[in-house]
Amino acid sequence: MERTLVIIKPDGLQRNLVGQIISRFERKGLKMVGMKMMKISDLKIEEHYGKYKDKPFFKGLKNFMQSAPVIAIVLEGLEAIEAARFITGSTKAREADAGTIRGDFAMGLQTNLVHVSDPKEDPEAEIKRFFGAEDLLDYDKIDFRYLYSSDELG
Repeated sequence: MERTLVIIKPDGLQRNLVGQIISRFERKGLKMVGMKMMKISDLKIEEHYGKYKDKPFFKGLKNFMQSAPVIAIVLEGLEAIEAARFITGSTKAREADAGTIRGDFAMGLQTNLVHVSDPKEDPEAEIKRFFGAEDLLDYDKIDFRYLYSSDELG
């Protein structure tokens, strides 16, 4: 099983889309193993978006991400990283396919409702940035028995 981090950004919370966003991942069959609402500190912003720190838009990104709480979620499932990215849609929300979270609800580049781990980055490091081991719960999800074959589960 694979894990990935999803952050519902301030615009998702402000626009009352949290339930609709989470339901997209649930309907796909991904398992929530951790979730928390938080304000992101300066340090976490700099760690998480460090590759953009020298870009002219970084200050605006930081201000946006600290404008309201975010909801961090850890999802688990077979190929969870790719599945979550597919459900989310293109980072450029105006180009995102209809039926994706961004395609259905977002228009902006920064205000695109969700962050989802990129497989090229380190999803486990992203998860550890926001969650301690004690924050992640392991439990049997009954539909996993029927969603995946025993070969897929290992």
